[in-house]
Amino acid sequence: MAETVLELDDLTVRFRLKRGDLTAVNGVSFGIERGETFGLVGESGSGKSVTARAIMRLIPQPPGEIERGRILFEGENVLDKSDAEMRALRGRRIAMVFQEPMSALNPVFTVHDQISDALRSNLKLSKAEARERVVELLSLVGIPSPHKRLDSYVHEFSGGMRQRVMLAMALSCSPSLLIADEPTTALDVTIQATILELITGMIERLGMSLLFITHNLGVVAHACDKIGVMYASHVVELGDKREIFANPQHPYTVGLLNSIPRLDTQARYLTPIEGTVCNMMTPPGGCKFHPRCAHAMPRCREQAPTLKEVAPGHFAACHLHDGS
Repeated sequence: MAETVLELDDLTVRFRLKRGDLTAVNGVSFGIERGETFGLVGESGSGKSVTARAIMRLIPQPPGEIERGRILFEGENVLDKSDAEMRALRGRRIAMVFQEPMSALNPVFTVHDQISDALRSNLKLSKAEARERVVELLSLVGIPSPHKRLDSYVHEFSGGMRQRVMLAMALSCSPSLLIADEPTTALDVTIQATILELITGMIERLGMSLLFITHNLGVVAHACDKIGVMYASHVVELGDKREIFANPQHPYTVGLLNSIPRLDTQARYLTPIEGTVCNMMTPPGGCKFHPRCAHAMPRCREQAPTLKEVAPGHFAACHLHDGS
C-alpha cells in the first residue's frame, strides 16, 4: 500500500475583513502519495494558492485563520506544530516554488547567499560545503556556468533562469514534498515547457511528491498523475488524470477542457465558460457554479452538492449525479 505524504481533511480557511468574512477554502479534502504528482486546477480566485499557503502555514493571522480541518504531513498535523517546528519543516521537508520569482527572491543578496542560507541553517553545512552544493544545484537545474553565476544578483537573470534559481532553492534540502504554485505563468510558452520538464524530471529523479497548482488543464495533462479541480473555494472534481480527461463529470471541468486548444479537431474557435468566478464576499447560494452552468436545476440554487464517487476513485460534486 502506497504511503500518503500529504492529506488534507475538511480544510477551511477564512479571512475576516472590514467588508465582511471571506471563506477562501471551504471543506477541501485530498491526499498525495509518495512519489505522486497532484495537480490542483482552477481559475484565479478559486482558492488554490490559499490552499498551498495553508499547507505551509503561511496564512497571515490576522486577517486569515484556518477555521477547521487537518493538514497531515507524513502522519503529523502541521496545525499542531509550534512556529519553531514549522520553520524547521519548511524548506527541509516541504518546499515551495512561488509564482513570481522576482518578488520571492531578495534583490539585494546574491543567488549564492540566498540558497546557501537555507543549506547552512537546515543542513548545518560549512561555508565551503554550502558553496559547493550551490554550484551542484544550479547545474542540476540547467543554469550554464554555475560556478560563475552563483555570485550574480536576481536582476541579472532572465525570467526562466530566475525560476530555475527558485527551483534550485526549493530542492536544496531534498524535501519530501514540493509545492509549485503557478511556476510557469509569467514565462513564454517555450520556457514554460522547459521548466515543466525540469520540474517533473527532478521529482522523478529525487523521489519527491509534487503539488502542482495551475489554471491550465493542458499543463497538468503532461505533469500530473491525479487532478483536483477547484471552483470558488471547493474541490468540485477529483480523480485520476486519465479518467478526468476521458470522462469529466462536473460541468466546470467540461468547460475547462473545452477551453483548451486541440489538434485533433476541426473547430476554429474555443468554447469559453460564460461569466466569471463569483464574488466570494457575496457568493450565490447552493452550488456556486450554478450561475454559469447550462445544466443548473432549481436544486442547484438551494443546496450545495457534496463530493460523490461517480466511478472507482473518481469524485464529483454535482446534483446531476444525485440519481433522482
